[in-house]
Amino acid sequence: MLNLSLKLNKRDFEYDIYSLIRAFYPGSTIKIWYEGEEEPIGDYSYQYLVEYEESSITFLVFDQNHEISRSITRISGQADRRERKNYVKKLVYKALVKITGRELPWGDLTGIRPSKIVMGLLEDGKTNLEAASLMRDTYSISPEKTALAITVANREREILKKINYKDGYSLYVGIPFCPSICLYCSFGSHPIDQWSYMVEPYLDALCRELKYIASKMRGRPCDTIYIGGGTPTTLSPDQLERLLKLIQSEFPMEEVSEFTVEAGRPDTITREKLEVLRDYPVTRISINPQTMNQETLDLIGRRHTVEDIVSKYQLAREMGFDNINMDLIVGLPGEHKEHAAHTLERIKLLNPDSMTVHSLALKRAARLNLFKDKYKEISFENSQEIMQMTADSAREMKMDPYYLYRQKDIAGNFENVGYAKLDKEGIYNILIMEEKQTIMAAGAGASTKFVFQNGKRTIRAENVKDIKNYVERIDEMLERKEAGIKELSTQ
Repeated sequence: MLNLSLKLNKRDFEYDIYSLIRAFYPGSTIKIWYEGEEEPIGDYSYQYLVEYEESSITFLVFDQNHEISRSITRISGQADRRERKNYVKKLVYKALVKITGRELPWGDLTGIRPSKIVMGLLEDGKTNLEAASLMRDTYSISPEKTALAITVANREREILKKINYKDGYSLYVGIPFCPSICLYCSFGSHPIDQWSYMVEPYLDALCRELKYIASKMRGRPCDTIYIGGGTPTTLSPDQLERLLKLIQSEFPMEEVSEFTVEAGRPDTITREKLEVLRDYPVTRISINPQTMNQETLDLIGRRHTVEDIVSKYQLAREMGFDNINMDLIVGLPGEHKEHAAHTLERIKLLNPDSMTVHSLALKRAARLNLFKDKYKEISFENSQEIMQMTADSAREMKMDPYYLYRQKDIAGNFENVGYAKLDKEGIYNILIMEEKQTIMAAGAGASTKFVFQNGKRTIRAENVKDIKNYVERIDEMLERKEAGIKELSTQ
């Protein structure tokens, strides 16, 4: 892990420059400072200097105060902010490629929605070849990732033709409780054994927020519903029924084309809870192994066995669930390609309807990051070979990619990809990732996103993450949505 310094003479595009440097040196510490500030004290492996001028940008790299690289790009005086940002990113990327001798799969693309860019190009009348050429020329994306983005964007467009997403909305419901907190998790989740006393007050506030959303959105079709978390099946059967009964009574279920419930942790799944889900119009569930290697499950704190995953999956199949997703994480601590291959072989035997492959992203709030010194001897591996293995396994199960997104600090600078069999795609995933539709969100830590102008402009309304604050400040959570709802009503 390196200690790096980044100096800028302007605050333009700081995040993009920082993200690119961090992608080339994952896990490194980067100290950012600005011209006019006192130089930070430290022994830096590399020092980067970005100088913005009226018509040019210079990127200088120093090794122990000796200049080792100087790159300059000229900027057209007519360039707008987006064009200037692309100039900067291309300059920094090419310099880092030269210094490190390696390229990134997604080039200098720092955004999380590659397929949204492609979809915009296709909607503007570009052909697949033209869109691919623009992606490579603009962002230096590899041919493999360009092809993936083009494939996903085309499939998304076909799927979205089935619903009137411009006039409708989707509903997200957050259940912030889990049986235990996984080592890599950064979500606002709470261990159920410590927070069981807050479940009923939480459901009271949540149901109030759901009634508010239903009343404000009345007259608009609700296209998809997604209950996530946390782990929704941490709730008891009676609590699950209370929630589902309210949703069914308050929202126009006859218009809902997809209703997903995350049953992610097999140690929370029981026959009684699955029976509750079957009693309501739930069309899709997710049972998430993350890995099929027991040593890794123990290390990351999953508190269940591989056989638990298999038995609960088989139980759901026996009870008639015909659209089951399974999530996997590539790059978990201590896992190599042999572990990934084992997981994929076990998943193929189960033959789920869809599979979402996540590249591990170490968020700041994850225990794996907070206590990284404790785990510094553990290796983290991801590669194009492993990502290709997941794609090949999906194809063997007759699944094709249907949505993708990227995250900050993602392992290997790769991506998260959703694969699905025909007509088994998660429509909600597409709508939220491509920002095609307003997502009304309820619950602690939930983020409502109002979408305008076909995704060109969005407004967020965030709920507080802390459960007690959410319950006590529920009136404020409702008020935070008012401005977006008011503007939405004029569309």
